[in-house]
Amino acid sequence: MTTAATTVEEGTDSPYALSHLDALESEAVHIFREVAGEFEKPVILFSGGKDSIVMLHLALKAFAPAPVPFALLHVDTGHNFPEVLDYRDRTVAEHGLRLHVASVQDYIDRGVLKERPDGTRNPLQTVPLTEKIRDEGFDAVFGGGRRDEEKARAKERVFSLRDEFSQWDPRRQRPELWNLYNGRHAPGEHVRVFPLSNWTELDVWQYIARENIELPEIYYAHEREVFKRGGMWLTAGEWGGPKDGETVEKRLVRYRTVGDMSCTGAVDSDADTIEKVITEIAASRLTERGATRADDKLSEAAMEDRKREGYF
Repeated sequence: MTTAATTVEEGTDSPYALSHLDALESEAVHIFREVAGEFEKPVILFSGGKDSIVMLHLALKAFAPAPVPFALLHVDTGHNFPEVLDYRDRTVAEHGLRLHVASVQDYIDRGVLKERPDGTRNPLQTVPLTEKIRDEGFDAVFGGGRRDEEKARAKERVFSLRDEFSQWDPRRQRPELWNLYNGRHAPGEHVRVFPLSNWTELDVWQYIARENIELPEIYYAHEREVFKRGGMWLTAGEWGGPKDGETVEKRLVRYRTVGDMSCTGAVDSDADTIEKVITEIAASRLTERGATRADDKLSEAAMEDRKREGYF
């Protein structure tokens, strides 16, 4: 005779067993609550991209019905997609959140940073980010990075210690056995925290579908004027594209990831619903950053070099 206890031990049909997405959600909620208990002034990086949207959704769940006890921080390159900025501002207003903005354009105007010849501002985000963290005294900074995105991110722990210059040293990684996180840090140091570390791109989209989370429309197939550079479809803009010989054409595309317009490529796609997007991702053999981010193609160690300097 099969008893309830036997069913639980065998596991597969147990009503108490967590699904894959439930387990990921539970881990992320635990991380948010752990940070709230260990740190004095955490902040959530929020750009209006899908990973930061899921991260904020998890934070809202972690502390409901109370409000999220953290502010949001966005490093604005000045070359952001308008649809994403509109989503960011609507979300902040809807949930009554406080938003800090670190502007790359401000640093260029003051002569602290200089425009790159290629027009890409993604590498210029490091200084505004690290100075904002220092000036506001943030001691924990949530980021939406996932280990499946890029090999440098795969090396990083959930709690990633940064020194007084916001720099990352892989040799200072701490063990995280049994989901025990060490947030200890010296004055001036802070910890970058990645609640989605163990998620994949497919996990993120399946969770978005399950939770019925709204996203900016550019994540779904739409007609857009684009031009080809470096094997990617880029959007024309004030950042310097297209150049002579680069032809603008209207194509049916969508974005797998969003960032600075100058280095974020679209992919040809007819996936205009979340079900189609999930099917498309399940069949893909390229990571979203590997397929659509020109800033990661600068060198084999481009992301790791930037992380050492203070980038996410």
